[in-house]
Amino acid sequence: MSAVLLKNIYHLYRGEGLEELSGYDVSIRDNRIEQIARNIPEDSAGRVIDCSKHVVIPGLVNTHHHFYQTLTRNIPEVQNAKLFDWLVHLYEIWKGIDEQAVFISSLLAMAELLKTGCTATTDHHYLYPQGFSADLMALQFEAADTLGMRFSPTRGSMSLSRKDGGLPPDSVVQSEDQILEDSLRVIETFHDPRELSMRRVVLAPCSPFSVTKDLMRESARLARSHGVRLHTHLAETEDENDYCVEIYGKRPLELMQECDFIGPDVFYAHGIHFTDQELDILAAEQSHIAHCPSSNMRLGSGICRVREMVDKQIPVALAVDGSASNDASDMLGEVRNAMLLQRVRYGSAGLTAREAFNIATRNGARLLDFSGVGRIEPGWGADIAVFSIDRLEYAGSLSDPLAALIFSGYSHAAQYTLVNGRIAVDDYRLIGYDEETLKDKANAVSKALLEAAG
Repeated sequence: MSAVLLKNIYHLYRGEGLEELSGYDVSIRDNRIEQIARNIPEDSAGRVIDCSKHVVIPGLVNTHHHFYQTLTRNIPEVQNAKLFDWLVHLYEIWKGIDEQAVFISSLLAMAELLKTGCTATTDHHYLYPQGFSADLMALQFEAADTLGMRFSPTRGSMSLSRKDGGLPPDSVVQSEDQILEDSLRVIETFHDPRELSMRRVVLAPCSPFSVTKDLMRESARLARSHGVRLHTHLAETEDENDYCVEIYGKRPLELMQECDFIGPDVFYAHGIHFTDQELDILAAEQSHIAHCPSSNMRLGSGICRVREMVDKQIPVALAVDGSASNDASDMLGEVRNAMLLQRVRYGSAGLTAREAFNIATRNGARLLDFSGVGRIEPGWGADIAVFSIDRLEYAGSLSDPLAALIFSGYSHAAQYTLVNGRIAVDDYRLIGYDEETLKDKANAVSKALLEAAG
């Protein structure tokens, strides 16, 4: 059992529709929020954290990422490339990832997320290089366990290589039989459906241009037979739309309908280029969108119609996307960019600060099917981020302390991040792994990967 008391909170944001409080305490017992009240006795806790100069929020939830890309950030040759050209170039580097690259990149991505207030994440790993003999998903879960992060990775897949009209080299794709067999193994080995489990599994064919319709259909069938969620990239670029029309004679969302890859158990990454009619279909189906504002700006892909999606009650969550197209895993920074990018398209009220925080917390938890987190309420899972606003960059912004976190400031670091009731970031430092060691290892692995690719 563990007990933590967040004492005398300057501003407590509990979640959408709940009153925001000041001067209250939050007590945590084991992995749940026990009580929200004033003057909770300090002797009830093993650890007391003074929050009198802090904003406390539910932990942020990241709903789309590619962890391995942390090793290939900021590559000069693709700094100004569009998606398809970007992919073709980087596949020649990524095909060299090995066991150490997967483990270190997973640690690095999750460390950045935790240090910016994120408590739960997914990862979309779809590269399975020939000769990679280790259990890739086990490596990722080991990294999550090391850092203490709630984790719902996807068993990604690609079955179409260049010889089949796809983009990746032959050496990183698998046969459909291999994919489906291992997908079943991963579900049976790792998926834990309990309310506050630290492990979920999602099945995720990479995209309409990297797998067949048969694999989409069979992945959907397998996922639903075991009660796990489905994920893919969709409508990220006009090139993707053109590809689907040329190859299949229909737009990406219609293709998903044909494959039964749609519904409330499905989430799509990006979702930029939907028509008005397609937005209505998404609303009716209640399929989720993992919005990736920084990546969409970085690659020049377009602006997702989040304002209209929210108004139509399409469930939208937030994601940083891969660290070769963002190129950071800065979750609080992503909340800021989500708010600002909608204002570019829709004007000054395009997205409010509180709408952005709801998208990044409760909506993300719903998307990943972590039903017991995303709000600060008694009985809920204790996934919480604590940000100090006693800093130079927040001076003059405290008329609205919650909004100050994304309107103001130049450091998005959480002082404390708690996951499942345990402190994962303590006074700005990771608990589970030495940061200097991780930095040095990541740089060494990245250098070796780039040198191997020439």
